[in-house]
Amino acid sequence: MIDIISTDKQYVANTYNRFLIELVNGKGSKVYDKNGKEYIDMGSGIGVTAFGIADEQWANAVSEQATKLQHMSNLYYTEPGAMLAKALCEKTGLKKVFFSNSGAEANECAIKVARKWAAENKGEDCYTIVTLCNSFHGRTLTTLAATGQDHFHKLFQPLTTGFVHTPANDIEALKKTVDENNVAAVMFECVQGEGGVIALEPEFVKAIAELSKEKNFLIIVDEVQTGNGRTGKFYGYMNYGITPDVVTTAKGLGGGLPIGAAIMGERVENVLGFGDHGSTYGGNPVCAAGALNVINRIDSTLLTEVSKKSEYVFESLKNADGIESVSGMGLMIGIKTVKGAAEVVKAAMEKGVLCLTAKDKVRLLPALNIPFDELKKAIDVIKEVSK
Repeated sequence: MIDIISTDKQYVANTYNRFLIELVNGKGSKVYDKNGKEYIDMGSGIGVTAFGIADEQWANAVSEQATKLQHMSNLYYTEPGAMLAKALCEKTGLKKVFFSNSGAEANECAIKVARKWAAENKGEDCYTIVTLCNSFHGRTLTTLAATGQDHFHKLFQPLTTGFVHTPANDIEALKKTVDENNVAAVMFECVQGEGGVIALEPEFVKAIAELSKEKNFLIIVDEVQTGNGRTGKFYGYMNYGITPDVVTTAKGLGGGLPIGAAIMGERVENVLGFGDHGSTYGGNPVCAAGALNVINRIDSTLLTEVSKKSEYVFESLKNADGIESVSGMGLMIGIKTVKGAAEVVKAAMEKGVLCLTAKDKVRLLPALNIPFDELKKAIDVIKEVSK
């Protein structure tokens, strides 16, 4: 019998510090290792399996499409991609969609849109994109440059030029950065996920929107982790009352299959022309069919449920022994514990609950439809091991 862990260590690149468990199957928010031990999944593949493991409606949509047409190049029209783009535009009020395979690629597209728009509307010397300190936008060379965390940059110099970083929630610093640079766009996450699950303050987001009008630059919102119902709204920016020019999304969009999207508003809907961008797999029919199933099920009833579960988690953890603070929004939650986050995650795993970390916090990203009794059980375990 093949030892999967040793085989993985021998043949897979050493880029992941995996936990020493081999997961083999699951259903909903429960997964099982090769020994049959049950775990409550509070990470959903880092916010990907929006409706849990082996969701029947999603699996049926994917399976049905796989028996019809699993892939054709973007030289031809296919129904799933067109219908998914229509649904995304109708739910956001934006105008056009470019499909890719990941969040980093969606962000690359947004950056290209911003640079081309700025060159055409503000001059070829206008290409700087402002992002926030502590942000995370991807692992390609360009999205690493956009990421406002120095430790991601050190080994991969020189990175793509044209990015400057400003502190989150500091309006005066933002204004100074915009004044000192020829800005094409400001790009941000409404909740900084990898940066510690920190939500932006409404006044700061409002200031970005006001400066955008005053200084004529684009707003790009990175909704790779915050999107598709995660924050209690369809997209995170909807909590702030703004309308971005470009919204990027991935993770929960596909429900478990790789797909990303850059959704473009009226100012930029026609910026990309023939040959300006492309993707072999972008809008793949099987991935798009799965994503369309996910998107069509994120309705007001589900979003209300997400908000209620979020309220329960925040209230339950607030002032609990061993817990210093709780941050985030919706079912994107960061927990600052007295014990080290890694220690808490390990102890929770031993008791059958799978959590994540983000900097010095325990991070929770459960499926949007996690049953309330399973959520309660998981939170009780986290409280117990945090003492």
